[in-house]
Amino acid sequence: MRPLAAEIDDYLARYATTLTGFDSRAAAGLWATPGMILDDRFAGVLEDRDAMARGLERSYPLYRRLGLTSVGHECLDVRQLTDVITLVHVRWHFYDAHGHQLTDSTAYYIVRRDNDGLHACVCIQVDDAEKLQALATERGIDLSDASR
Repeated sequence: MRPLAAEIDDYLARYATTLTGFDSRAAAGLWATPGMILDDRFAGVLEDRDAMARGLERSYPLYRRLGLTSVGHECLDVRQLTDVITLVHVRWHFYDAHGHQLTDSTAYYIVRRDNDGLHACVCIQVDDAEKLQALATERGIDLSDASR
């Protein structure tokens, strides 16, 4: 079996690739079902991967307007809680077409190793709403009409 840190890094790299490619189906495939997203303003459970993909797709127009073209990650901490459940602290880095960092975002994931690999069960977003708002303000984009 691969060392846990390498397995986590591979998982995060695959997740970043799905975000970079705006591939909602592949991103949803990296989640367990149901999956939960939690932040200071929102708590939601997505029952299946189709719902996850639809949710991701709704955010893509905004990400494109903000200039997002690639995503990287920095694994800040990994804590194995059980033989199959791990808490992962990650910082995502979001870049424009010139490779300049637009913003970053910090999150915690609870991932579970299933027969077919790692899957996120819970994502706790720490600062993405504030940082997304700051980037939108800097670029003159009103988030209240983010669907355009």
